Amino acid sequence: MANSKKKAEIKISGMHCASCALNVEKTLQGLEGVEEAQVNFGTEKATVEYDPEKVELQKLEKSVEEAGYGVVNQQVVIKVGGMTCAMCVQAIEGVLKKIDGISQVNVNLAAEKAYVTYNPQMTSVTEMKEAIENLGYEYLGVEGELQEDQEEKLREADLKDKRNRFIVAFAFSIPLMVLMYSGIMLPFNMSYFMLAVTILPFIYVSYPIFSAAYRSLQNRSLNMDVMYSMGIGVAFVSSILGTFDIVLTPEFMFYETALMLAGFLMLGRWMEARAKGRTGTAIKKLIGLQAKTALVLREDGVETMVPVEDVMVGDTVLVKPGDKIPVDGKVISGESYVDESMITGEPIPSLKISGSSVVGGTINQNGVLNFQAEKIGRDTVLAQIIKLVESAQGSKPPVQRIADQAVTYFIPTVLTVAIVAFLVWYFLLGSTLLFGLTVLISILVVACPCALGLATPTAVTVGIGRGAELGILVKNGEALEISEKLTTFLFDKTGTLTKGKPEVTNLIGITMDDKYLLELAASVESNSQHPLAKAIVTKARDNDLNLHKAEEFNTFGGKGVSANVGRKNVLIGNRTLLNDNGIPIQDTEEEIISKLEEEGKTAVLMAVDNLLSGILGVADTLKENTPQAISELKKMGLEVVMITGDNKRTAKAIANKIGIDQVMAGVLPEDKSAEVKRLQDKGEVVAFVGDGINDAPALAQADVGIAIGGGTDVAIESGEIVLIKNDLLDAVAGVQLSSKVMGRIKLNLFWAFAYNVILIPVAAGLLYPSFGITFRPEYAGLAMALSSVTVVTLSLLLKGYMPPSKKLELSGGD
Repeated sequence: MANSKKKAEIKISGMHCASCALNVEKTLQGLEGVEEAQVNFGTEKATVEYDPEKVELQKLEKSVEEAGYGVVNQQVVIKVGGMTCAMCVQAIEGVLKKIDGISQVNVNLAAEKAYVTYNPQMTSVTEMKEAIENLGYEYLGVEGELQEDQEEKLREADLKDKRNRFIVAFAFSIPLMVLMYSGIMLPFNMSYFMLAVTILPFIYVSYPIFSAAYRSLQNRSLNMDVMYSMGIGVAFVSSILGTFDIVLTPEFMFYETALMLAGFLMLGRWMEARAKGRTGTAIKKLIGLQAKTALVLREDGVETMVPVEDVMVGDTVLVKPGDKIPVDGKVISGESYVDESMITGEPIPSLKISGSSVVGGTINQNGVLNFQAEKIGRDTVLAQIIKLVESAQGSKPPVQRIADQAVTYFIPTVLTVAIVAFLVWYFLLGSTLLFGLTVLISILVVACPCALGLATPTAVTVGIGRGAELGILVKNGEALEISEKLTTFLFDKTGTLTKGKPEVTNLIGITMDDKYLLELAASVESNSQHPLAKAIVTKARDNDLNLHKAEEFNTFGGKGVSANVGRKNVLIGNRTLLNDNGIPIQDTEEEIISKLEEEGKTAVLMAVDNLLSGILGVADTLKENTPQAISELKKMGLEVVMITGDNKRTAKAIANKIGIDQVMAGVLPEDKSAEVKRLQDKGEVVAFVGDGINDAPALAQADVGIAIGGGTDVAIESGEIVLIKNDLLDAVAGVQLSSKVMGRIKLNLFWAFAYNVILIPVAAGLLYPSFGITFRPEYAGLAMALSSVTVVTLSLLLKGYMPPSKKLELSGGD
């Protein structure tokens, strides 16, 4: 018996000590199928011997991650040429998954790319290249290796090749068909003439089809090229046999049909290739935004034009009117409006002054800006967005499983139907051999699953690209599918529903005057980054107050802060903080607090030396479109809930202003994810909307995390949907876009199945006994091409989709 054991080397991150290594080792050894696992803390590698019949590499890696450590894998996007249908996708995914070290493969037929996650210790891109080529497909390199113009040239050459083949096919087959049906008699043998005229064009036009079928059979795989080859091959060989009276008679003349059929196949593939090339335009637009050069101020203030790759962090970059901003940074001098529409979707240019952030790829409008480079290369916001969109376009929503499963059974079923139909017509119903062969060929040709293979990836590619154009980044296909099943929207308050820039509205000194209250409070809060703290410090600075040095500063999550200023012990926070420290609040003070809270303001209490000494009222303003966004969600039948650390009375007052009925008040930041879990346990499908910085656990716990944060690193990492702009109507638009894409996928799948369900019985001759209707092979070829074109066209229509809430946003919320 052959030894089926495999050995994997997994590079692990996050181990801090020998006990971590032991922990990982125990985790791996506990898996069924793992025979031996050793973890080396020094090299940070796990060496695992396992039975691939019982456990997969992906499961080993997942176990390491579930134990709290990271797996260092690499991702690569490989361009693949020669794919024609869903079976090709399955064949390539299958052969790559067999390579030791590859844990995840997604092949996108529409984008003609394979997205591979692999362990660089165990395999390499070269091995993947060999596997793809041995399978009979073209390895077109790794994404990014070729320049855009080179890729475009390759694509144009492929389109030209397909176009030439179908032109040749129709140039010969149409005159021959006219000749055949016109009854014109030629002064020589018609059969020999047809053979002589068609043989070279037939070889030229059908060579790619037979070649792909041969390679597929070599790899013991049945794809559509095998079926096409059978269809056109049977037609042409029958004609040759009939020409020379071998078994068949001259009646079996399919020369022009076989050539025309091959021509229709090439026409269909040409149309598909053209349409597929247009599905990825969003990425091309984003890549096209990247600047190629930058004007940098180097030593002695000399302006030097350098390639953008040579810009260093800390460089001073000069941008003149009309120029693209080359990298991300912060303005240090100058003033200008900058068009950020391609990244944010915001049509109105933003004013940039000293201290403003600028994003690479945006266009400087009217002034000269000097800025300091802060992020370059792959760290820029634009580079991250491109990477995210590419990755999302390569992902598959779970609905794709329907198509994958269907295709697995499709070809054997169709082959069976074709053979049975031939046998029934010829042997049982006594039809002519010509009729039986026509039925066989028509079924083989009309039953193309290429539309099934294109249904999901084209809609996902176009839909996610459209989202990127609108400033809505959907990170994976699964988020699309879950978004249309949402029942509850949970909103963080500060920074999400509100602008997150509160202002001090009330100063109420109890044992001190208002000025000293503010001076003391700001002295303590100058050590904090909380939005309320910033509001207090800003108020003090606006009043030109001198702040004192605060010592022994402490924070109490969700409650407040403490510090010593001079000889005074100062506590600043909410009721809970004062109660925890045994500081009493009198009835008159309670009335003041209640009044502030009823006005929707946050009451910040300050105690000095264990005595309540003052109250500050702080109010945050709502974002402009918040009420409209809530209203839109309610119209869609979704439950809307606000979650906040504020007390119930303040939270309720704000919720009433917005139109939210359900409020979760007094929730500490670390408990937000538990509240999401509680809703999920009740059967709700929850979307959590947060600013992506302090809401990461809740965003991760939610079924769909929607992060708003202006394209910051944290936001991009946190949510499944990332909103580039700080506008809540985009959260609604994200859900509407997801529903639209899912609807389009279902429509595509319907049409992909419908063509086959309707036309296979017709091709099998079901309508012939009653209506005398048959389905000629060339019509079958045309129908096959139309099914793919229908699906791709429906997907391309998504490019013009504008979510209703986005229209509302653009119209100013009216």
